Amino acid sequence: MSESEALRPAPGARVETELVEKRSRFIAVVARADSEDEARELATEARAAHPQARHHCTAWVLPGTGGPDVLHSSDDGEPSGTAGRPMLDRLTGAGLGHVAAVVIRYFGGTLLGTGGLVRAYGDAVGQALTELPTVRVRTLTACAVTASHAAGARLESELRSGPTSSLAEVLDVAWLPDGVRIDVASPDVAALATRVAELTAGEGRLTEIGPHELEV
Repeated sequence: MSESEALRPAPGARVETELVEKRSRFIAVVARADSEDEARELATEARAAHPQARHHCTAWVLPGTGGPDVLHSSDDGEPSGTAGRPMLDRLTGAGLGHVAAVVIRYFGGTLLGTGGLVRAYGDAVGQALTELPTVRVRTLTACAVTASHAAGARLESELRSGPTSSLAEVLDVAWLPDGVRIDVASPDVAALATRVAELTAGEGRLTEIGPHELEV
């Protein structure tokens, strides 16, 4: 299985920026969110911090359960499609997942029109994204490699720091009564299986477990 990459905010990342358009203040808060509860908590915190603001618009891209990402947008009283959707478009356009955004608007007395609102809400999130620290996520395949005690030490060394380390990220090592089990994540399972067989004279075994995300 070949690896793929995605982008998300770094763990714990949270930024807040402000944009002023015709005296209306647009305060954008963008943060890492790994669940809908975390995304809604960000929105709740924004409302509590800015109770006098007229609008608290939201958008997020969250991991689905065994399926596509969960996409959400809310205009919170702004004309339909002028706030939440342009915010969401900025998040998806940046290729981000595990992310939530809230834009708090303090009305400045001048109507911006639908086009002006779309630009302001989108630009508010876009400005925040320029300051957001991110990580790349490599989706590898988790595997269990098993071998005898005699082959285990050499195998672990090769997987951690030898030429074979490019084929595996060591996650855990367990020395058991009947041998060693090394849990790894690999971008190329077929090549890793061949190398394990070479290092253990055909004795070692590799079992695929499933997808594994590695943030780098």
